[in-house]
Amino acid sequence: MTISAIFFDVGGVLGTNGWDRHDRLAVATAFDLDYDEMEERHDLVSAAFETGHLDLDGYLDAVIFHDERPFSRESFWEAMTERSQPREDALQIAADLKDTGRYFMATLNNESHELNDFRIDHFGLRERFDVFLTSSYLGVKKPDDAIFGLALHITARKPEECVFIDDRELNIKAAVRHGMKTIHYRDVEQLRTGLIEAGVAF
Repeated sequence: MTISAIFFDVGGVLGTNGWDRHDRLAVATAFDLDYDEMEERHDLVSAAFETGHLDLDGYLDAVIFHDERPFSRESFWEAMTERSQPREDALQIAADLKDTGRYFMATLNNESHELNDFRIDHFGLRERFDVFLTSSYLGVKKPDDAIFGLALHITARKPEECVFIDDRELNIKAAVRHGMKTIHYRDVEQLRTGLIEAGVAF
């Protein structure tokens, strides 16, 4: 079947992960925080944060500002967002695919509302994608099978006409279970080759 829709992960593909454990360690070090305590608190609320059940203020209250700090929420948020950097080569591939007019372009990622909105603006994603299917919008996150079912229902696509791109093997396996074609992202040249092999035309 001809490919009609392409789903991109954001963190790890179109940009840096942004707020994974390496980012949290770097920010904790910069702000002289107890990383182990911060990580323990993060683990308790991260699922709620990424599925839209906890907003940024609630997350910061739970993870950082449960004690008085010598820095502001604004400065901490700035440090968080600085960890999100675009990968211009991968973004160019998304732009090239969008420009063909052949494919429905979607993101499918795990992200909080606030970080997702930041990336959409900072990475220029509105010009490259038709819809943003994000865990905080859908209330469920990868690799839960339900998010893939929702993505297919919302875009009215059959799995065999879709390509899903992600840097995490667990998420790739979940998409395979749904019958989607997949590319386990490693670098941009491998991505371009994988898309062509999947039947995508630039």
